[in-house]
Amino acid sequence: MRDLHTHTTYSDGKATPEQMVLAAIDKGLSEIGISDHSYTFFDQSYCMKKEEIEAYKAEIASLKKKYEGRIKVLCGVEQDIYSRKSVKGYDYVIGSVHYLRVKGKYYPLDESPKDFETLCEQGFGGDYYALAEAYFSLVARFAKRKSVSIVGHFDLITKFNEGGRLFDENDPRYLSAAEKAIDRLLKAGKIFEINTGAVARGYRTVPYPASHLLFYLTERGGKTMLSGDAHTPETIAYAFDRFDHLVK
Repeated sequence: MRDLHTHTTYSDGKATPEQMVLAAIDKGLSEIGISDHSYTFFDQSYCMKKEEIEAYKAEIASLKKKYEGRIKVLCGVEQDIYSRKSVKGYDYVIGSVHYLRVKGKYYPLDESPKDFETLCEQGFGGDYYALAEAYFSLVARFAKRKSVSIVGHFDLITKFNEGGRLFDENDPRYLSAAEKAIDRLLKAGKIFEINTGAVARGYRTVPYPASHLLFYLTERGGKTMLSGDAHTPETIAYAFDRFDHLVK
């Protein structure tokens, strides 16, 4: 078992890289990837600091050697769509969209329900399907980034939509936007996360992506992998035993 989507105190995680590695060993994982958030100039509250990136890589390299034979440790990064395209020195890259830029302002997608609703009102006149079209068109851009191998939390915009509270995830406009993005990403050979992070934090009862989108992509030969999106040692590989049957 492995979990390649984890965060540490280098970005918005609550534990050091070594604490995360030790927790992964305790959970019986054979492999763990540390994938802290790439630098975003417009919001530095949650991401790696520019001046610490090389130290991050060096620390993970040290942990690789220290725990060799007990667990495989990889150095990754979760690259936001608005971060620099050039990514060097990582074992793998997760591509994720955490913001939408509207009229020069960057709005967070997953910070809080209030922020998400504000984005929709101010940026899209309350039209959640227009928001979805903008979001999925951004996600689809990762098809052109060769460094990105994994698509992070594909339908993140559903984080606060449990039970269809804000919009209908089966609406034709929504499905069309999502499926077009999936098609582009599959053509580029990207792997999709089955991400349990929002389940661990109590926002969702099922992982990203939603079951109908997961079915759509796996029916077309898409490859998937479980990811915990862990920000604490306790949530490494969260509920993998519950959802491992979804992996194709």
